[in-house]
Amino acid sequence: MSLSTILHRGIGLQLEVLTQPVAERLAETLVAFANGDGGTVLLGVDTQGQITGALQPDEADGALRAALTLCRPLVATEWQQFEDRAGLAVAIRVPRSTELHSLADGRVLVRTHAGNEPLDGAKISHLAATKASGDFELECVAGAGRSDLAEAVIRDYIQRRAARLGRDLGQTEDELLAAIGALNPQGQPTVAGLLLFGKEPQFFIPQSGLIYVRFAGADPRGPGGMPGYSRREEFNGALARVIEDCWAILLQEMRGEAVVRGLKREDRMLYPTFAVREALVNAVCHRDYRLTGRRVEIRQFDDRLEVSSPGGLPGYITLDNIVEDHFSRNPRLVNGLFEWGYIEQLGLGIDRMIEEMVQAGHPQPEFRATPYSFTVILRRGNQVGLEARRALPDWGARLNERQIRALQYLQDYGRIANREYRDLCPDVSPETLRLDLTDLVDKGLVMKIGDKKGTHYILK
Repeated sequence: MSLSTILHRGIGLQLEVLTQPVAERLAETLVAFANGDGGTVLLGVDTQGQITGALQPDEADGALRAALTLCRPLVATEWQQFEDRAGLAVAIRVPRSTELHSLADGRVLVRTHAGNEPLDGAKISHLAATKASGDFELECVAGAGRSDLAEAVIRDYIQRRAARLGRDLGQTEDELLAAIGALNPQGQPTVAGLLLFGKEPQFFIPQSGLIYVRFAGADPRGPGGMPGYSRREEFNGALARVIEDCWAILLQEMRGEAVVRGLKREDRMLYPTFAVREALVNAVCHRDYRLTGRRVEIRQFDDRLEVSSPGGLPGYITLDNIVEDHFSRNPRLVNGLFEWGYIEQLGLGIDRMIEEMVQAGHPQPEFRATPYSFTVILRRGNQVGLEARRALPDWGARLNERQIRALQYLQDYGRIANREYRDLCPDVSPETLRLDLTDLVDKGLVMKIGDKKGTHYILK
């Protein structure tokens, strides 16, 4: 894998850049990646991805050896070296581990958008239970062979991934499939391989399809109040095809009344398209494929859309931290769909889903979790569309000049973070600005999204 390929995702959930190979910081990152979805640590480059020329081979090797002595148990790593005229860079790749890892001081860390975060006791227990289930994605599928993968689907994946990178991937088809976990070392399809590229994956994994049902009204009844539904569709095939086919139906069923602006006719959607597509993709890629007998289900009523996937919340994720934290039950499916272009940015979908729903005049999404299922409910509001987004409260005299400026910024740009607010009011202390935003939340004018470095605010 080239240095540019590693860097194209940017620093975040699966990439860390350490300008100095400090053993303690490296150990924290190794443990966090191993406990999460895996990742890569780059040594000898700056945050822009340029080789600094300050790294020596023995220095990098020594830092890695020292870091590994701080990991309990030992973290598996792969080493790759890059050289150019500027000097040396090293990529240390950490695969996702089926074991629970900690540091010598007892801390258990995971990777979040804020960096390497320690877990408390309850979250450690949840994560340990998930780790004990093994890596189902990499298991071979009995009776399946290389010929059960669809060449057209594989070519589509390769073409789209190459287009995202802007260059040829530099691997044969089977080398690439092995690298992403779709084939095992013996060339046999894995569970992830069949789900991503299978001709008929439901023949081997029947629970991997999706069902869409449209009900007329707010109850599970069909036209005229009779038991049943007004439309029912089943979607099978590779996951990318399931997503696209279901999305085509959702676009048909979500069209609301058309409006005319000037000389143009515009179709108004019942729900924000990003929110619905995010719920659909999340359900497909995060469900527990070990659970048989149930498929992903989408139920559309006149007043709401319910997207339900088999399997409870994965890892250490709870309803309280679902917006800020990220853990993939199926990291190879997630990475495959990300490289394919079906996921815009890893780990940043839930907060934007909330934003889109609220700014379009709908209630916040509802999340319901049981040990064996997870459901997202999108409810329709009374006001839908651009007019609702622009319908701001009467601010009155309750606000100071800074707060009014912040609300005007939100009206123009949709969201504001502490950094943007400091730019608007450069002569005011950060603490005063923080209290301003807290007051806007308390007054019910804005909503706080995210936590720590990812915190921002939207109009409520």
